[in-house]
Order: sequence, then structure tokens, then C-alpha cells
Amino acid sequence: MIKKLFKTPKNTFLGLFLIVFAISGSAQNTNTPTNFWNNVRFGGGLGLGFTNGGFNASVSPSAIYQFNEQFASGVSLTFNYAKFDSNHRYAYGGSILSLYNPIPFLQISAELEQLRINQNISYNGLPTVSENYWSPGLFLGLGYTDQNFTIGIRYDVLYDDNKSIYASAWLPFVRVYF
Repeated sequence: MIKKLFKTPKNTFLGLFLIVFAISGSAQNTNTPTNFWNNVRFGGGLGLGFTNGGFNASVSPSAIYQFNEQFASGVSLTFNYAKFDSNHRYAYGGSILSLYNPIPFLQISAELEQLRINQNISYNGLPTVSENYWSPGLFLGLGYTDQNFTIGIRYDVLYDDNKSIYASAWLPFVRVYF
């Protein structure tokens, strides 16, 4: 059912809107009013994945709003490259993410991503086939945090072995925010 919800760009953006609306409504900071930009943190993440015959790397600059010491939410851009045997995939897109620290050193994350995939497939001297399509991802992650730095692993619950840019549903990550 989740895969059907995020199958088209229209449904994906509707889902993103609903998630952001729910997050912003439930995470209102009740402290005294402050300047919005004092609570915005910039940074991003790096991703790297390897499998038999496959490689994937990604860069995701992002900005998050720190609601309080435990909860942050924001947006991210993603640029990705993958190579599986002789096939190449490039991707670009965006995501919304939420970060929750139930205890200072533990970070739980959720990220809804929508990527435009451009791939070239070639088989044993046959002509190269090009394909372009949208691919959603819903990542649930767990990481160790030390001040501005987080290292961990995330799992894509919408992973599709034939369509995903990623080599595996499990991906290690590194995030840094200032």
C-alpha cells in the first residue's frame, strides 16, 4: 500500500505535504519566541554502498529546523551516482527528513525521498538502453550522535531491486549539521 501511495509524483508530493503538516503541528516549540534563523542548522549527509558488482555514492546538502534539543525536521537535496556491472544510474531529487534524539547520543531518523533516475543499461554488446523514471524512498534510520556528527545505518522500506538507485535497502550514512 505504501508503494502505491508514492508511485506517482503527484501522490508523493501530497504525501510529503501531509507529513510536513503533521510534523509542524506536533512539534511546535512552546518556549519564548526566537528568531527563526537561530534554530536553522545547515549541513547534510554522505552515503556510500557496495554490493557484489555494485557501487553507490550520494551527497545530500540539507537544512533542518531544530524545534528543541530532541527534535529537528527539514529538507534536503540529493545527488547520486550508482554503477552495477556495466550499468550506470544518475539521480537527483529532494527529500524531507525528521530527526529525533530520545537520548543525547542516539538519533532516530525518517526520510521521505523522491529521485529522478536516469540510467543507461547495456548487455554484452547489445545497444545501450536509456530509461528515465521517478523513484520514491522511505528511509528509517538509527545512528550514533556526538554533537554535530552522526554516523549510522538506514533502511529503505520502499526498496525495489529493479528500480532503486541504491545497491541495497540497507545504507550506511554520515550526517553533519552546524
